[in-house]
Amino acid sequence: MLVSAFAKLNLSLEILGKRSDGYHEVRTVMQTVDLCDEVEVLPASQLTVTCDSPELDGESNLAWKAALNLARHCGRLPLASVSIRKHIPVGMGLGGGSSDAAAVLVALNRLWKLALPLSELAEIGEGLGSDVPFFLWGGAAVASGRGEIIEPLPAKSGAAVTLICPNASLEAKTSRMYSRLMPYHYSDGGVTLRLVQDMIGGYYGDGLFTNAFENVAFAEFDSLTKVFNVVESACGRKPHLTGAGPGLFLLPSSREEHSRISEALPPDLARAYFVRTLGRHSETNPAIRLEA
Repeated sequence: MLVSAFAKLNLSLEILGKRSDGYHEVRTVMQTVDLCDEVEVLPASQLTVTCDSPELDGESNLAWKAALNLARHCGRLPLASVSIRKHIPVGMGLGGGSSDAAAVLVALNRLWKLALPLSELAEIGEGLGSDVPFFLWGGAAVASGRGEIIEPLPAKSGAAVTLICPNASLEAKTSRMYSRLMPYHYSDGGVTLRLVQDMIGGYYGDGLFTNAFENVAFAEFDSLTKVFNVVESACGRKPHLTGAGPGLFLLPSSREEHSRISEALPPDLARAYFVRTLGRHSETNPAIRLEA
């Protein structure tokens, strides 16, 4: 069974404060795009997870934990072979690991003939990571709490996006980025709520795109300022950060704009992708595509 696991953008990401459980309270609008990993899930005599990026093999991969948690939930052995071919750049704020985990939940639900509703898979996914439940449906949604409370939004399917991924990495990125946030970086979530109202009304511009991590990302990623400046010079407008970075995006965009950015970016600095937004799928036709 071959599964397509899609990337996401954070059109907005506000941090409301730190919670008593140690996590941060967030309000974010997420949107899937058609850049995807390929995840193959087959019957096997034991659980294995392999990836064409070998450092992602085995038990450290969230896909392994997804298979294990689903098997425990259903009282069965986690007998499956999971093979991941990465197309979503790792560590860019695009949610590739969470999307792969969601893909494994959907695939094994079918492979093992469990017939669990997506709502039940979402409960299992919540224990894996805050973004995992979102990827079970995709499209556009506003997420709150730790990011696990998902409310669907109208998604403008097919909107062009230029995605820019710097050649930069950061050890333990997410926890490190959260640790850099100070109380004065927190907000009340009002910008995200205004974006939600715009999207409900059919408007899909970048005037309300915001990200709390923009306050700290440029100090953490050495090359991010240079990438940002190259992109802004090439197209005359500012890109936006997704997730905890360092990935950047422009929405809406065009092939002509993507070409200008690609030509301006040195290959050793960053890579640009031309992608499109995806709509939310129904419970019987999840956002993750499957091929038997």
